[in-house]
Amino acid sequence: MTPDLWTIVAEAPDADSAEAVIAALDNAGGAVSAFESAPGGSWRIDALIAGAPNRGLIEARLALAWSGHPGSPPSLAFARVKQQDWLKANQASFPPIRAGRFFIHGSHFKGPAPGGSVALTIDAAAAFGTGEHGSTQGCLWALDLLARRFNPRRVLDMGTGTGVLALASARLWRRPVSAFDIDAEAVRVAALNARVNGVAALVKTRRAQGYRSRELWRRAPYDLVLANILARPLARLARDLSRALSPRGVAVLAGLLPRQESLVLSAHRAQGLDLAARLDVSGWRTLVLSRAPMRSFNHPINLHNGNP
Repeated sequence: MTPDLWTIVAEAPDADSAEAVIAALDNAGGAVSAFESAPGGSWRIDALIAGAPNRGLIEARLALAWSGHPGSPPSLAFARVKQQDWLKANQASFPPIRAGRFFIHGSHFKGPAPGGSVALTIDAAAAFGTGEHGSTQGCLWALDLLARRFNPRRVLDMGTGTGVLALASARLWRRPVSAFDIDAEAVRVAALNARVNGVAALVKTRRAQGYRSRELWRRAPYDLVLANILARPLARLARDLSRALSPRGVAVLAGLLPRQESLVLSAHRAQGLDLAARLDVSGWRTLVLSRAPMRSFNHPINLHNGNP
């Protein structure tokens, strides 16, 4: 039986407070997205989870994450999603998305894919990563740029969500991709999407708490590590990422705001990784890091709102 779907919505007054709400809702499992209502203004944070949420626990986590912020944390609006309404909302709110050579669309899309594009079928689900978020698009653009000068043998997608970045990597390079996530539902969705897109033989999905997985280390080192999560976890996992990366490996990091770049970058520079490129899409920053200088990446590349 398909579990009930619930939404949790909050309004935060600025980017700093939005980060606290995101951190609290991210631990609830499922997919979390954040959108700036107006430049320099308030943020709307949406979470979609499978199964009835533990309201008391989520509100307690928000209160803890809010420590240091003025006033009281924003109220959380919980709502159960009707199955019929969910299907209609999915089809209406998920038009096809272009990011570099990638063309992401739901299964309801029946039109032709643009010539020369890499088409991926991803339906909205209780896992993050259908391509509409700026952090996901930044990663897809980064993969498109990397494919012109880089040919990894092994790829790791840490925090895979729906698996969109793992699928994109498998389609680009036809190489093995290890896709890990802390959430069991994300692992299930990513495995399903791998089958739908014909790359199940290449994409192996597993549940893991960060880098705490024997199977992850059995497949290491990785020539490419993808991590579209949040700024603080990225910084905290910098040492593990460095250990998992091959001597000439590349990492693509996302889920951070521009003002959080110094936090993430300094943690990885301490592990011997340097900035090769930065990309900005819809207010979210993606960083491409490498151990050694990359051909044609002599200086950081700036990309704003999906335009090179």
